[in-house]
Amino acid sequence: MSDVSGKTIIITGASRGIGEAAARHLAQAGARVVLAARSEGPIARIADEISAAGGQAIAQACDVADASQVKALIDRAVAEFGGLDVLVNNAGLIDPIARLEDSDPVAWSTIVDVNLKGVYYGMRFAIPAMAEAGTVINISSGAATGALEGWSHYCATKAAVLSLTKCGHKEHGEQGITVVGLSPGTVATEMQVQIKASGINPVSQLDPSVHIPAEWVAQAITYLSGPAGAEYAGGDFSMKTPEGRAALGLPAPG
Repeated sequence: MSDVSGKTIIITGASRGIGEAAARHLAQAGARVVLAARSEGPIARIADEISAAGGQAIAQACDVADASQVKALIDRAVAEFGGLDVLVNNAGLIDPIARLEDSDPVAWSTIVDVNLKGVYYGMRFAIPAMAEAGTVINISSGAATGALEGWSHYCATKAAVLSLTKCGHKEHGEQGITVVGLSPGTVATEMQVQIKASGINPVSQLDPSVHIPAEWVAQAITYLSGPAGAEYAGGDFSMKTPEGRAALGLPAPG
């Protein structure tokens, strides 16, 4: 697993699920973590728990759909820890799930604001803050390259994020900036609860036992935060393949 000791790492959507697991795992590995989420209470509690356990963590309320708040998040990380090494663009939404003809235009647009614009804002302000080297990890999905009933908002935004990953690599790869996607498959988080409740498309019918734990995704984030991330730059690292699982030292897909 990659050595992230001493690195400053921002994780968006850090109040629960993948974001919380990543913050705890990275801090335990010696990283200085900056937890971001819309609600400050949960991330402040997690940051306090990390600090009490001997780690280095701060919390910053941030709505990634607001460019000024994302810039403030990046600026605080640099001010507190003297620089920025890794940005994990994890914040994302899928609810409300609905077929196109039943979808609410305002809610659909909100997904774009968070899932797509939020990733763009993070890249826009983080990359200039990464002096000569750094890593941006965009949480991706199989939805980036597929189509699922009721998920037009999610599939469209994840496809756009994959394009952003490709563009980021093309523009900044030669400057020492690694931009890479991480496609974890289905993960045991609140999002899967929302998907199951929708009853739409085959993913909602999956048994909860097939979802991987968020801690496995945290291991993948740690792995991609080091030199290994460059091997997958400009594309998505998949946790759904035997090769991806083997690279992480995790069991092969069932």
